[in-house]
Amino acid sequence: MKTRAAVVEMKDGPFVFRDIEMDAPRSGEIVVRVAATGICHTDAHIRSQGYETPLPFVLGHEGVGVVENVGSDVTTVAPGDRVILSFPSCGRCNHCLGGHPAYCDDNLRLSFGGARLDGSNAYHGVHGHFFGQSSFATYSIANERNTVKVADDVPLELLGPLGCGLQTGAGAVLNSLQVPTGASIVVLGAGAVGLAAVMAARVAGADPIVAVDIHDERLELARSLGATHVVNGKREDTRARILEITRRGANYIVDLTGSPKMLGMAVEALAPTGTAALVGAAHHGTQASIDMASLLNGRIVRGVVQGDAVPQLFIPKLIALYRAGKFPFDRLIRFYEFEDIERAFEDSKQGRTIKPVLRIAKH
Repeated sequence: MKTRAAVVEMKDGPFVFRDIEMDAPRSGEIVVRVAATGICHTDAHIRSQGYETPLPFVLGHEGVGVVENVGSDVTTVAPGDRVILSFPSCGRCNHCLGGHPAYCDDNLRLSFGGARLDGSNAYHGVHGHFFGQSSFATYSIANERNTVKVADDVPLELLGPLGCGLQTGAGAVLNSLQVPTGASIVVLGAGAVGLAAVMAARVAGADPIVAVDIHDERLELARSLGATHVVNGKREDTRARILEITRRGANYIVDLTGSPKMLGMAVEALAPTGTAALVGAAHHGTQASIDMASLLNGRIVRGVVQGDAVPQLFIPKLIALYRAGKFPFDRLIRFYEFEDIERAFEDSKQGRTIKPVLRIAKH
């Protein structure tokens, strides 16, 4: 069958729309007719080859749509089902078997390798299988392991960002850190992932909830979504304000900036036994300077991938919170037609849109 895809053919090059022949699904695979897909910072990172990947490549990893066809042995979804596509995992390594598929031993190859684990590729003439989906296309091949069936009482086109960015921010708070009621938390960066963390902190009952950014409009949105305090890092001394608000340092800090300087500051702004979670990605080889003495009071620095989520369990929880009015992620989304993909990327880069979502096809 054919899929129409937006293809990155060269580093920093434009998206080129191409009609691509796609193989039938193999055992465990699923063909999805894509309704919409979110645009994530990682898509832009690969486009600029911040991580070296094969080109030409079909990107897109926050897809949502309707199952068109399934390969053999698929039991959890059937043609006609509405599904969210999330991150891939092997299902066999110790991390997968232990309930931590985001740390799968084969995560990098499955997400960025441009092929299946055996080296084969269902997409003719281009590399596909990006994050196990390559959803900048009208049809996508996914796997049963990264497919989440959803009910029909929530608009389908809204749901794609739950498969990556929003799951990551909310999961960092609710799964990775398991923030308890009354704990203080600081979120560094009020983009889509950071605002998901703010909303999750409110769900957890954290207090205070401090959002830090350099854009006043995003800080105001953070306040409306649950932040009790906001700090403009361009005009204020962020560490001093965190210590002033929390009195003895924050119990938890979630860093979305990917900045070595901000990670070092985060450790210094923690209370004794506090935890700083690094969620924002930096280029490989980036070094951060941390005062080793600051770790002696039980402070912890840890990384977080995909919010430590098992998508089939966590995404339905986020949808339930959305239905209950406790996770209004729709306020972050702006829709673009598929053909306007370049404008969507530019608006995201310039900060005009928090979470762009491409409408691929009507369902």
